[in-house]
Amino acid sequence: MLKVNDLNAYYEKSHILFDVTLDIQEEEIVSLVGRNGMGKSTTLKAIMGEVNPHGSIIFKGEQIAGLKTYEIANRGLGYVPEDRAIFSNLTVHQNLLMGIKSNQKSSRWTVEDIFSLFPILKSRSEVVAGNLSGGEQQMLTLSRTLMGDPDLIMIDEPTEGLAPMIVELLVKMFEKIRDRGISIFLVEQKLTIVLKISNRIFVMGHGNIVFEGTLEDFNVNENIRKEWLEV
Repeated sequence: MLKVNDLNAYYEKSHILFDVTLDIQEEEIVSLVGRNGMGKSTTLKAIMGEVNPHGSIIFKGEQIAGLKTYEIANRGLGYVPEDRAIFSNLTVHQNLLMGIKSNQKSSRWTVEDIFSLFPILKSRSEVVAGNLSGGEQQMLTLSRTLMGDPDLIMIDEPTEGLAPMIVELLVKMFEKIRDRGISIFLVEQKLTIVLKISNRIFVMGHGNIVFEGTLEDFNVNENIRKEWLEV
C-alpha cells in the first residue's frame, strides 16, 4: 500500500528526517511512536507533501514524492492532522460534504455510514463545528477524511487531550475502519492504545527509525522501550 525509502526532510536548513524507511500493507494498522520532537508528525507531512520530501514514497505502486498535497489526496491517501483543521463556521453536515472530492464517483462511505459510526455526529449534524467539544471535533475531522474514500488514512495524535471514554470510542472506530479495508498509519503517544490495535510498530528516535516489528517483537524488546520511549 505504502512504501517509504530513504526519506529525508528539512525545515529550512534544519535536517529533521534521516533516511526514514517504512511500509504499510493493505488492511493493516501501523503505529509510529516516539518521544516528542523526534520527527513523527514531520514524517506524515512529508508523505502528504506538506513538507518537501527527499527520497522515495510509493503509494499503490506510484511514486508520489514531489506531488502536490491535493494530488496525493486524490490518489486515495487521507490525512487527519494533529490540529484537526475543521471548518469551524460550517455545520457538521456541511463539513462532511466538504470531504467529498470533486473527481469522486463513488465511495465506501456515505453520510449515513458516518452517522452510524459516530451517532453523536448525527445528533449534532446542524451544529456549527466550532461549537463542538474536542472529542466531537476529532470524530468530525476523521469522518470528513473518510468521506473522501481513502485507501490509507494517516492520523496524527488523535487521542491527545480527550476524555478516556472518547478515546475508547475512537479505538473501536479505528478497528471498524480497518475492517472496511482501509489501512491506518497512526502517530500516537499513548502506548496502551498502540499495543491494543496495531499490527506493527515503528519507533522513531532523532529523525530516523530505530525499531520495526510486530507487537510480539516490541514486547520482548525492553531496551527499545527504555531507551526511546520511557521518560
